[in-house]
Formats: sequence, structure tokens, C-alpha cells
Amino acid sequence: MKTKNVNLLFAFVAILLFGFSCFCISRMNQTNNQLINCRNHVLEFKETVLRLKNKSENNRQNLAQFLHQMKQKITKTTKSSGHILEKKVNILGQDETLPNQFEVLKFFLPHLRTAGKIYPDIATSKGRTGVSFALGIATINRGNHTYLKQTLTSILSRMTPEEEEDSVVIVSVADTDGSYLRSVVHMVKTKFRKQVQSGVLEVISIPTLFYPQTLLAKKTMKNSETWQIKQVLDYCILMLYAQPKATYYLQLEDDIIAKKMYFTKMKDFVNSLTSRDWFYIEFSVLGLIGKLFRSKDLMDFVHFFLMFYETKPIDTLLNDIFLLRVCSRGEPFRNCLQQKKEARIRYRPSLFQHVGTQSSFQGRVQNLKDHYY
Repeated sequence: MKTKNVNLLFAFVAILLFGFSCFCISRMNQTNNQLINCRNHVLEFKETVLRLKNKSENNRQNLAQFLHQMKQKITKTTKSSGHILEKKVNILGQDETLPNQFEVLKFFLPHLRTAGKIYPDIATSKGRTGVSFALGIATINRGNHTYLKQTLTSILSRMTPEEEEDSVVIVSVADTDGSYLRSVVHMVKTKFRKQVQSGVLEVISIPTLFYPQTLLAKKTMKNSETWQIKQVLDYCILMLYAQPKATYYLQLEDDIIAKKMYFTKMKDFVNSLTSRDWFYIEFSVLGLIGKLFRSKDLMDFVHFFLMFYETKPIDTLLNDIFLLRVCSRGEPFRNCLQQKKEARIRYRPSLFQHVGTQSSFQGRVQNLKDHYY
């Protein structure tokens, strides 16, 4: 009886082992099938990635070829039009990027919101950055009267070689007349070849795209209000271009002369200031001539100018933003004036004199002189 029970027990165990073996084999087969399926999916994924990579490479090559063709066409057009633009930055190469400081214009100028990347046209530039001072000069066609060559001669000849290396002078041609741009570029490359080659002197131009159509429709500038509106935009664009180039930005005009050693005096005065709370430094009392700003503050000024560019001239807007900045609500005006003296620093004697008599506003004659010069 015991033997029979033992045999039955062995038989039962054998059946269990057989069943477990079958189960294991079945699971192994399933696992193998899953591994095979997984491997097939991996192979398919690799093939897909390879196809996409090849397609992407073909697209990149096609894009590069297209951009190369576009650049060739631009170069050919440039040569035929008198070698005006050295670089059209709205056509990008593979590794080119644009600073985004000009994107602020789209917020205040709605017509630019569908324009893609915007940037001034570069007529001549070595791309100098990382200097202490950027000097900005906006210029437009004054007909038979021109002061720009005299201004540049005065500004550049009174710098030492070391001061040239630590500065950049930017001429912004803010005129829709292409012939004036060509004349400026020719004059600069002829009379100031050394400064152009070293990178201290740059010329940019403002594309008509930047201006609202309502403004371009009145481009004769016979309306003083229209002229003032355009002038604000001209200065804002020049400031945005200069902002990333230097620690300080000096605003000038195209019809001024500078004192001997003006740059050395300006630099020494800025370095001698113990307070860093100044808003701007005034090296001339006229308009925006000789106004020195910290480059890091320029965006704040530009924002304010653009908010009210249709309402007041830019020198009046500068005074408005200054009063808003230094005067507290309800503060007595006398106290406000005292704070104004502390925040707006005036250097005497003035380092720049206005010499132009023919205004950039067509038909206007002005004899403005800085009596502190």
C-alpha cells in the first residue's frame, strides 16, 4: 500500500514538473517572440532615423545652396549699384545670428510685426564691439549743404590712436534717397580709409521698411511735425544698433565740431565720477548733442521715446523722462530741480559746438550756438 502511494506521489510530481516545464517553454517562446518583435521595431526605428537624417541633410544642403545663390545675386546687385552694401543681414548664413534688440520696434510699430527679423543695412563695418565708447551720428540729405565730412574730420582727428582702438563711430544714413547713401559711403571710404579699415568708423543705413507708410507718404518733410516724428525713430534705431557695442554711448549730430582733446577730457571726466547714480552727462547744452548715456540704460530711453515718438521732439522727450525718473509724486518743484542737478551732470566748458546753419528740416535756417563752448 505504501509502495502504491509512493508511486502515485512520484507520478503526481512528474506531472507537475512536466506542466511547469511546458509553461516555462511557453513563456520562453513568448519572451523570444517579444525580443524578436522588439529587435524588429528597433531596426525599423533606426531605418526611419536614417531616412530622416538623410532627408534633413538634403534639406540643409538645398537651403545652403539657395542661400548661396541669394548671396551671389545680392553681391551682383550690389556691384552694379556702386558697391553700397557690404552685408545684407536679413539674409542669414548657416552660422549667422542676429541680436534681438530690434524686436522691441515691433511692439511700438505694428507694421513691423510681420516683417521677420529686422536689422539696419550695413554699408561698411568691421563689426567692432567691446569698446568703451560708441559715438552715434545720424545724417540725412541737406541738398547743397553738407557738414558730415567736417564733423567726422573733427571727431576722428582729435582722438589718439589708443582712443581710436577703444571706440567706434557709427554714421547712420537715415535718408530714403539711395544716391545720398552712395555719396556718404564714397566720401567715407575715400577720406577716412584708414579708420574704415581699422573698424573705428562704420556706416549703416535705415531701410524704408522701418518707417510707417503714413510717414513715408510725407517724405518731403515739409511738415515739421512729420520731420520730428521721423527724427525720433532715426535716433532710436541708431541707439539700438550701438547699444551692444560699447559701455557708453555718445549722441552727436552731423553738423558739429569737437574741441581739441575732447575724447580725453570726456573719458577722464567719466572715470573721475565717484557717484554712479547719474542719469546722463551733458557735454553740450543743445538738443541731444553731446549727451552721454550708459549703454545698459539705452533700452529704457528707447522704450520711452517709442511710446511718445508721435507727440514731441526727442530732446523734449529726454527732459520728460528725466523729470519722471528723478521727481517723486507731489514733490515740490524746487526739490525736483535740485535732484535734477545731481542726476543730470553738466560738463563745462562744452566739448561740442553746433556749426550747421542749414537745418535737416528742409528750408529752415538755424544759427544755434552753444554759449558754453
